[in-house]
Amino acid sequence: MEYLVGVDGGSQSTKVLIFDRDGHIVAQGTENLRPLSLPREGVAEHPGDDLWDSLVKASRKAMEAFPGKIEEIVGLGVCTIRCCRVLLKEDLSLASPVISWMDLRLARPYEREDPAVRYVTTTTGYIGARLTGRKLDTCSNLLGQWPVDYETFDWSDDPAYFKKFNIPRRMLFDLVRPGEKLGGLTRGAAEALGLPEGLPVAATASDKAVEALGCGPLPEGTALLSLGTYICSMVEAPRYLPDGENFFTNMASEPFKYLYESGGIRRGMSTLSWARDLAGRDAELAAEKQGLSVENYLNKLAADLPPGSEGLLTVPEWLAPPNALHKKGVMLGFTGRTTPVHMYRSVMEAIALTMGGNLGKMARELGVDLQEVVVSGGGSNGDLFMSVIADVTGLPARRTEVNGAVGLGSAVCASVAVGLRESFAEALGAMVHPGESFRPNPDNSLFYRKLYDEVYRDITLSTDPVLAKAWRVFNPDGA
Repeated sequence: MEYLVGVDGGSQSTKVLIFDRDGHIVAQGTENLRPLSLPREGVAEHPGDDLWDSLVKASRKAMEAFPGKIEEIVGLGVCTIRCCRVLLKEDLSLASPVISWMDLRLARPYEREDPAVRYVTTTTGYIGARLTGRKLDTCSNLLGQWPVDYETFDWSDDPAYFKKFNIPRRMLFDLVRPGEKLGGLTRGAAEALGLPEGLPVAATASDKAVEALGCGPLPEGTALLSLGTYICSMVEAPRYLPDGENFFTNMASEPFKYLYESGGIRRGMSTLSWARDLAGRDAELAAEKQGLSVENYLNKLAADLPPGSEGLLTVPEWLAPPNALHKKGVMLGFTGRTTPVHMYRSVMEAIALTMGGNLGKMARELGVDLQEVVVSGGGSNGDLFMSVIADVTGLPARRTEVNGAVGLGSAVCASVAVGLRESFAEALGAMVHPGESFRPNPDNSLFYRKLYDEVYRDITLSTDPVLAKAWRVFNPDGA
C-alpha cells in the first residue's frame, strides 16, 4: 500500500487527511485555530505560532487513526491560507505573528519596521521551511503585494517591481512550481508530526487553486463555487489574461495553467456560522434530541420555509474590503414572524444570490456558456444549500465524493512530486471522483431570477449610501 498526506490549512482550522493512492480518505485529523488577534482596527493576526501548532496537533490526530504502516506513507502535500504575510528572523522563526488576509496592512506594500526581520514570505513558505529547513516557496501562492511574474511562474526580473512592493530580492525565498519537491521532513518536524523523517514534501499552490485541483478537471462550461471563509467562484483559464472588470487571474495548481476568479464574499461561511449560533442553546438541545448536528437541524427547518425566507433579505458584507470600509452586513424585512431559522436561510440565499450574480458577470465578460457548477467546501455537505445554489444559478450543482478538496488537491501534488503519478492528468483521473448532483427546481429558479433582477442586483445601491453616512458619523476622524 502507498499513502499520501494532504494538508488543508484554512482560516478556521487545519485539517490533515491521509489518502490511499486512489484518493479515498483513510484517516484524518482536525484542529481548530485560535480566534484571530484583533488588537486595533484594521489589524488581524494569528496568535502565537498557531498555524504550526494546529498542524502538529491535526497531524497527530490523523496518525492516531491511520490504519496502515508509517513507512507506507510516501509523500506530503501542504496547502495553507493565501494572501497572508509572514515575517521571519534569520533562523526562520517568526519575527511577529502571521498577518491574516483580513489585515488592512496587506493592501499596502511591505513596510519594514522591525530590523530583526530577515525574510518576508507566505504561509506556504513559512510552513515549508518549518517542515524541511529549506528557504523555498511555491510560486503559485503569491497573490497580492509580491513581485512575481505570472507568466514565468517565477520572480519578476524587473527591479522596479521589487521597489513597488518594497521587498528586496534578498528577503524572498527561492521559488519552485506546484508538484515539485520542497525537500524532506527534518527529524524535528517528523517527530512533531508523527510522520517519517525524510518524507518528501511537495509544493502546492494557493488554497483556492489547490481546492480547484482537488475537484478535478473543470471542463469548459463548468465553474467551481468555493464555500470557505472567503467564498469565490472560478473557471479554468485557457491562457493568462490581465485582470478584468469582473474577474482576476490566478496561477493554478498545475504549472503554466491559470484560473479566472470572480469577486467574492469576505467572511463568507463564517457569516452562516454566525446565523447558526444565533439559534442558541434551544437549537442545540433540539438537534441533540433528534440526533442531528445543529447545522442539519437548522437545514431541516429552513427547508420548510419558502424561497425568499418570507421577505427577509441579507447583504453578506460581514467584513468590509480595504477600499470600502463603510460596508457592513445588512438584513432587511423583519416581521413578528421572523425567527433565527429565517435568518439562517436568508444568509444562505444571500450567499447564493451574490455568488450567482458574480459568477454570471464573470462568465458574460469571458464569453463562457455555463452548464454546471461544482460546489466545494463545508457548505456542500448540506442538501438544502446545494438545492438553493442550483435554484439560484439555474444550473445543476454537483459536489465531489471527497468533501476535502484542498487536502485532496495537496495529495495530488504530492503524488506527482514523488512520481506515484506521471502527470497531473493521470493523478486527477485516478484520485478525484464526482459526487451527487442537484438539479434546479424550475419554479424556484424563476422566483430567484425575479428576486435578483428586480431587487437583489441593485440592493447595495440603496444600502451603501446609508452605511457610508453612518460610517462618517461613527468615524469622524476617518480612522
